[in-house]
Amino acid sequence: MSEESRKKTPGGLVRRFAGMSPDSIPKTIFVAVSVCLVASMIVSAAAVTLRPKQEENRLRDKRVNILQVAGVYEPGIDVLAAFDAAFEPKVLELKTGTFTDRFDATGFDDQAAAEDPATSVVLTDDPAGIGRQARFVTIYLLRADDGTIDKVILPIHGYGLWSTLYGFIALEEDGNNIFGLQFYSHAETPGLGAEVDNPRWKSRWRGKKIADAEGTLAITVAKTAPPAGADHHIDALAGATLTTVGVDTLVRFWLGERGYRPFLDRLKAGDI
Repeated sequence: MSEESRKKTPGGLVRRFAGMSPDSIPKTIFVAVSVCLVASMIVSAAAVTLRPKQEENRLRDKRVNILQVAGVYEPGIDVLAAFDAAFEPKVLELKTGTFTDRFDATGFDDQAAAEDPATSVVLTDDPAGIGRQARFVTIYLLRADDGTIDKVILPIHGYGLWSTLYGFIALEEDGNNIFGLQFYSHAETPGLGAEVDNPRWKSRWRGKKIADAEGTLAITVAKTAPPAGADHHIDALAGATLTTVGVDTLVRFWLGERGYRPFLDRLKAGDI
């Protein structure tokens, strides 16, 4: 067999490659590409395999936060069982403040609804920085032993300094007194904006009122109390001006006319 024929045969190519110096450019490139290919396949397979578990953990974490903001969480409990026993999820149409049966409340995805043009609107005036607003959201009713509403848990979100903050605000049955506020997802600065997670700061929300005696939205997060008084004021986060502004804006947006106000008016009127 001629030298040219040996070079063209697969065996010849393999022998030539094996005989190359470990520091040669072709061998270095081949090894690097092979390692990247194998690693990417392993990562992709792991991502696909673990996705159901990740979704399960995400759902569990969200429900833990709902239980916590409503004041019914206890360490060690079966979160899914406790949630199912305590809360009644409802899909709310924001514009009318009424519940809808168009969607299954147990599986409705608020974030997906906000991204779908069929179930959301683009905000031209967007103080909370959310881009699109879903026309339907899932809220959670916590009922007392006699079947009456004890608390309502409302999802809220909006932009802070570095990220969109996602959380819940819990209101008493009158729809005006705040029981608690809690964020479950954000990327604000540790020690500054991330102090939204500080239990001491979160405790300041309890007992505050959304609207004044005339029904005007008065709740604020700021350094100084509003004209309506301390009942409507939560102290600003120290050293986190932009995160404070973001929280103030998103809370006022969601508790206002373009958010839950139609529903809260019906709740106060006893129509829920």
